[in-house]
Amino acid sequence: MKIDKLNINGKKETIEVLDKIFSVKVNKKLISSVLYKTNANYKGRHAKTKQQNEVSGPTSKIYAQKGTGNARHASRKAPIFVGGGIAHGPKGELAYKKRKLNKSEKKLSIASLISDKKINNNLVVFNDFASEIKKTKEMFGILKKFEISNSLIILDKSSKDKIEKSIRNIPNIKVTDINHFSAFDLVKYKKIVFTESSVKELEKRYS
Repeated sequence: MKIDKLNINGKKETIEVLDKIFSVKVNKKLISSVLYKTNANYKGRHAKTKQQNEVSGPTSKIYAQKGTGNARHASRKAPIFVGGGIAHGPKGELAYKKRKLNKSEKKLSIASLISDKKINNNLVVFNDFASEIKKTKEMFGILKKFEISNSLIILDKSSKDKIEKSIRNIPNIKVTDINHFSAFDLVKYKKIVFTESSVKELEKRYS
């Protein structure tokens, strides 16, 4: 299929892209599953408390089972005593299962999200940036001209080297490359922006 491609002067051309990335059926159930797994795996579960069997100390009963008139107790390591184990505390990172995210799931979710952006006119493709843009003010003017705000901008290496410094301080804009974005990024930002070369890199990676 063909989609529009712009240069920084606003001139429109077309570019041929793969249907299986830019025009697939949007699978919302798959997207939801991938986001859930991704966020769950990003969580840092570092807090750790000692269980009763991990507290150091004797395991003998503190007093006889019967005849004292007091409640029955085991050792001082019981959770009801100060210094004892914690009954239901956090168990550390190793106690939690990592949710497996298949490569095919990841690729299909990315294709679904990109297709959804295209359907909603939130996909923009630019020509590769031929010359360096040094001023943030100049870069901001280009983004404003094309109504690019709250956007994820995915660049090829050459374009990234030319505009990264001028764009990195503009709020609600994230600049990255083909190797460093996720389904979460595509959901977080309203628009997605590619350069022509980054589209070709995407097709090689996800086709």
